[in-house]
Amino acid sequence: MDLYLIPLAFSLLAAIAPTNLVRYVGLTGALASLVSVAVHVAYYTSGWSVVLFEPGQVTTFGLTFKMGYDAISLLMVVLVNLVTALILLSNLKRETASMKGFNAMVMLMQFGLIGVFTAMDGIMFYVFWELTLIPIFLIAYWYGAPERKPALLKFFIYTFVGSLGMLLSLIALGNYAENYSYESLVAVELTAKSAYWIMAGFFLAFAIKIPLVPFHTWQPNTYTLSPMAGTMLLSALMLKMALYGMIRWMVPIAPEALKDFTPIIVVLGVFGVVYAALIAIKQSDIKRLFAFASISHVGLIAAGIMLFDKEVLGASFIQIINHSLVAVGLFLAAGILEDRLATRELKQMGGVAKLAPRFAFWFAVIGFASVSVPFSSGFIGEFLLLKGLYGYNWIIGLIAGTTLVFGAVYTFRAYQLSMFGAPSLEAFKDLEWNEILSFLIISVLVVLIGVYPQAILDFVGPSLDKLMQSMQADITILP
Repeated sequence: MDLYLIPLAFSLLAAIAPTNLVRYVGLTGALASLVSVAVHVAYYTSGWSVVLFEPGQVTTFGLTFKMGYDAISLLMVVLVNLVTALILLSNLKRETASMKGFNAMVMLMQFGLIGVFTAMDGIMFYVFWELTLIPIFLIAYWYGAPERKPALLKFFIYTFVGSLGMLLSLIALGNYAENYSYESLVAVELTAKSAYWIMAGFFLAFAIKIPLVPFHTWQPNTYTLSPMAGTMLLSALMLKMALYGMIRWMVPIAPEALKDFTPIIVVLGVFGVVYAALIAIKQSDIKRLFAFASISHVGLIAAGIMLFDKEVLGASFIQIINHSLVAVGLFLAAGILEDRLATRELKQMGGVAKLAPRFAFWFAVIGFASVSVPFSSGFIGEFLLLKGLYGYNWIIGLIAGTTLVFGAVYTFRAYQLSMFGAPSLEAFKDLEWNEILSFLIISVLVVLIGVYPQAILDFVGPSLDKLMQSMQADITILP
């Protein structure tokens, strides 16, 4: 229960802590959570499921309240705790870090995310899924840009309506199952028609949260107008709930509909790769540019997941981790530029490399990681995903491969316009120690995973085997 109690307790503590100490309360809570999950990893036996909470009774409505994890869930919990610590560390010197509401909501968001990734009951998954919407909405509402309200209203409506689709699918599925436990829901045998509509409900919720084109219209404005930490939470963690949901819930629950949905989601994902990348190239707002870049990258992951091949699913987890780390780094760089220059417009930037060489160096490192150079985690993740898509359909694989070219164009364009040319200011404050440490941790992890990705593949491999074995329908994908 420590996985839940630590972030929840520190959320409450941050709400009452003295203003001069609250930033350290939040960071301490994040570090304590990181130590806690490290202990769970150390004692975890590969391939096993660990039950964290199970009352042993089923309610009248079929709720079991069961919570636990296998390697897939545990890896996502590690990611949540790591990224939360990075977000609070990178924001440590900012004004928002001294706000009680900010730290309390970040820790509450962490609590909700851990609940999403460890829920072993369909209704509990939905409850935690909805819970995460509250803190991120409040963070963006309280600390976002002045013109944020219309964008946040659209974000709330989109995600809430999408979530209702998932709830309806769960309720419908409950009519066939003994209860809402994960095992009971997966064990249900559905007709092709029933499976199609149940998967459609899940897909609506996940497609909006990822987001996939054309469900993406809420994302660019929300990312751009949220505070830096809010954008990091949205991009690095919140959208990962949907990618995880596809793997854990959507496909295993309704595998009978997999063949129908695979071409749809693959095409949407690959189309988003190209479309969002081309839009990113044209952007002059650096946060908006990175927002569209995020759509492009996650479209590739979503397309790969639908192949539901063990190797490609392993690559999806590598790329999920890579995207989270790189997103924190890129939005940290964008936030630094916005704070120091009082603008997000690339045309008003320039010459920063001469005034802040340390920042220029670390921004370049994150930029290279973003374009998936060899020996980075993005390289092996994208390689295996593209390999899988090429095997599914060589034309789709070829189109998806353009992400390597377009990604380099918009990333290096943003770097060139902001770092080189005539300085727009006479002075530019170089990196604080916490910002350097954040960039360093991200860079080290990206290289470590790039050099030895097998550690992640071996960790999730047995759980992926069990997951695929639990699916009762044939999920072989035919080109």
